[in-house]
Amino acid sequence: MRVHFVVHEAFEAPGAYARWALDRQHTVTYSRLHADESLPPAADDIDLLVVMGGPQSPATTTAECPHFDAAAEMSLIASCAAAGKAVVGVCLGAQLLGEALGAPCLRSPEPEVGSFPVTLAEAGRRHPLFDGFDESFDSGHWHHDMPGLTADATVLAASEGCPRQIVAYGRFLYGFQCHMEFDRDTVEGLIESAEEELTALAGHRFVRQPEELRRNDHRAMNERLEVFLDRLVAAYTAA
Repeated sequence: MRVHFVVHEAFEAPGAYARWALDRQHTVTYSRLHADESLPPAADDIDLLVVMGGPQSPATTTAECPHFDAAAEMSLIASCAAAGKAVVGVCLGAQLLGEALGAPCLRSPEPEVGSFPVTLAEAGRRHPLFDGFDESFDSGHWHHDMPGLTADATVLAASEGCPRQIVAYGRFLYGFQCHMEFDRDTVEGLIESAEEELTALAGHRFVRQPEELRRNDHRAMNERLEVFLDRLVAAYTAA
C-alpha cells in the first residue's frame, strides 16, 4: 500500500497514522509543505492520501501562508477521488476534502480542544469500517471549523460541540474532524505552538488547558483508528 502524507506544519504531525503505516510496512512518502516539499504531481503513485490538519483554513491564501496552496491540494484530492484512490482528511484535511468535492466548510458551533466523546450516528453504527466500535468513545479535538457536506456525504459521528466529526464522502473517502491520531508528542507540539490561542479560548466549555491536555491517555483511540485503517485498506485492496 502506497501511503502519502500531506503535512502542513511540523506541530501537526501524523502521529498514530504514521505509526500504523510503518508498522504495517506500507510504502510511506511525505509532502512536508512547511519544509517546502512539493505535492505529488498526480494520483498515480498513491493508494491512500492522508491530508493532515493545520492552523490554516481552505480560504487561507498563499499571500497569507506561502507554503499552503489550498487550490493545489484540492486538485490533488479531487484527482485521487476521481481515480478511485482512498483519501483520509484530518481536521483541515477533512475540510479540504469536502471543498474538493464541492462542499464549503463551515464554522463549528463550538471550538473544541481536548479529549471529548464522539458518538456514532445510526449510519456509523451500521458502517462496516466501524463495526464493533463503542457507540460513544473519546477522541482528541483541536478545531474551530468543520467540513461541508456534499449531497452524497453521510455523517458517521458527531460530538456535543460539533455535528460533523466523521464524514463518509464515498466508499474510500473519509473526513475526520476529530484527531484520533493524537499521542503525547503531537499534543505537546500543539501546546507549544498555541499558547496564545489557548489563552484566548479559556472559558469555552469544550476547551481544555495544557495541564489537562497532557493527562489524556490516547492509546484506546489510536487502537480504534488502526482498526478503521486496516479495514479501509482491506476494502480498497479487495476492490
